Amino acid sequence: MHTVSSIFVLPEAAHTPVGAEVYAGLTSRPKTLSPWLFYDAEGSRLFEQITDLPEYYPTRTERGIFAANADEILAAALEDRPTQRIMMLELGAGTASKTGLLLRAAVRRQESVDYQAIDVSESALAEAQERIEAEIPGVNVIPCISDYTNGFDEVPANGCRRMVLYIGSSIGNFEPSDAVQVLRTVRQRLVPGDCLLLGVDRVKERSTLIRAYDDEAGVTAAFNMNVLTRINRDLGANFNPRLFRHRARWNNEQSRIEMHLESLIAQQVSIPSLELEVRFTRGETIHTENSYKYTEQRVHELVARAGFEVRRTWTDEREWFGVYLASAV
Repeated sequence: MHTVSSIFVLPEAAHTPVGAEVYAGLTSRPKTLSPWLFYDAEGSRLFEQITDLPEYYPTRTERGIFAANADEILAAALEDRPTQRIMMLELGAGTASKTGLLLRAAVRRQESVDYQAIDVSESALAEAQERIEAEIPGVNVIPCISDYTNGFDEVPANGCRRMVLYIGSSIGNFEPSDAVQVLRTVRQRLVPGDCLLLGVDRVKERSTLIRAYDDEAGVTAAFNMNVLTRINRDLGANFNPRLFRHRARWNNEQSRIEMHLESLIAQQVSIPSLELEVRFTRGETIHTENSYKYTEQRVHELVARAGFEVRRTWTDEREWFGVYLASAV
């Protein structure tokens, strides 16, 4: 075995997507893991549980915005060309539990709609396709297993206006500069007039934010811890999840919630497929996720830097969450 300080030719497993991410993250200082590693089948199942928790307001609040405004959102997207048809693409679709509200509005408007769902989780996409096609006649679901952060293939418009859905405040998982680049990649696949529908969680009271990412039932903790189980399964590591604990922190300077896995003891973890021994001191953490919270001004600045212009905004009565319709310019 090699320690993290050794210099050697990387083993074959380090060139796989999971292996490359784990090797890079656990040999960095501080240690990190990308949040896309959460979303194996078990992680996707746990995340769906999180969205139903009483403490986790983002999904419930955004769903309420869609329920109240779906028809208006579709009308606004086609305001300049009311007779044109629309098609939808969703980045990080998951099981698309909220998207049905928008798809129903599209079917009401034009009888049928093409919907391309892009996600890294094959199981989540399969569930989404089966449910949506059964519940909403007129929706043609086109599943695409892909990591959209690395770009995605251009989807032919076929005379339709394309609307990219990037909802659930997923943009908050990216560093600000990376968030701009993600949206620029989206913009490169669109033409002027095409739309982006962006769901963004807003800055609010610290205690509300902490509860949303450290629920009383421990579901978010299990979701965070599952990444260690995945590394054990995929790479043959010997992480003992009982020797780590979930931590949620509010970083006021960066305007973000941080999720960490904290080592409860000094320990060493072996990852044989990576020929790696990873040492942890007591209290050392693996930084697994950020969730940036935005002000109204920062949202407008973000989309402008990416080549979009905000046209309409919808929010809830407490103004905790914003849904922004932006046009490609």
